[in-house]
Amino acid sequence: MLQSFRAKELPKVEEAMLTFIEEHTSNQSLAESMAYSVKAGGKRIRPLIVLTTAASFSNSIDVNTYHVAAALEMIHTYSLIHDDLPAMDDDDLRRGKPTNHKVFGEALAILAGDGLLTGAFQLVSETSLESDKQVLLVQLLAKAAGSEGMVAGQAGDMAAEKQQVSLEELMAIHRAKTGALLTYAFVAGGILANQTDYVIEQLQKLGEHIGLAFQIRDDLLDVVGTTEELGKNVGQDAKQEKSTYPALLGVSGAKEALQKELDQATQVIEELKEAEDFDSGLFQELIRLFAL
Repeated sequence: MLQSFRAKELPKVEEAMLTFIEEHTSNQSLAESMAYSVKAGGKRIRPLIVLTTAASFSNSIDVNTYHVAAALEMIHTYSLIHDDLPAMDDDDLRRGKPTNHKVFGEALAILAGDGLLTGAFQLVSETSLESDKQVLLVQLLAKAAGSEGMVAGQAGDMAAEKQQVSLEELMAIHRAKTGALLTYAFVAGGILANQTDYVIEQLQKLGEHIGLAFQIRDDLLDVVGTTEELGKNVGQDAKQEKSTYPALLGVSGAKEALQKELDQATQVIEELKEAEDFDSGLFQELIRLFAL
């Protein structure tokens, strides 16, 4: 069910991103750089969560939902462009292709990231949603992406390199670095589906568990995965002496931590079954994407 849903709905998110770049970027080189990283593909987990959440509480998805999902993926893509820069993680491979700065140079790569970041807010602000809902989605997106969320997490992640941090400190870093945007995806889907405060709170909890699960899985794959499987260089965390779950807990301990988060996410889904018109089918399949 999720596979067919994904195949049907995600191309519309892709189209929304590329159409925005084409129609709202006046410099051709900049447009090419932005589109290059969008076209590089990826699992599109964040927009998939937005669409899955909205669809699980309603019978249809409209253009506003695609645009909010596209905006979120644009911010994620900007973060990857900047992460790969020499001043950050200094990577030359992303999604099986040369990283943006390897193709377009550092300066244009930085600007492409800037364009995707700022364009995301423009895209949400130009939806036909009710003004209060529109403002809320923009506000929460800024919080998730900015100095309370992903950017703060990135700063914490860099500061933790070559350091021994506690599990609590590591979890706090990753709730912001990775979890904030994933949590936003669930919450935004609930807002778009006109859900109650109680349901939104449950979706917030679900996002927090999935955010940590995603990061633990990512850390594990950097140890046990291959470059061919992941489309990026493996072993980078150890090379940069990053604080990770396998480094702190060992591989088996990290696998246990991953399963704990997935079990808690499943429990939240069970509680959501009490919500009106909620279909848990897509969610139950979605959870399996984060297992190792």
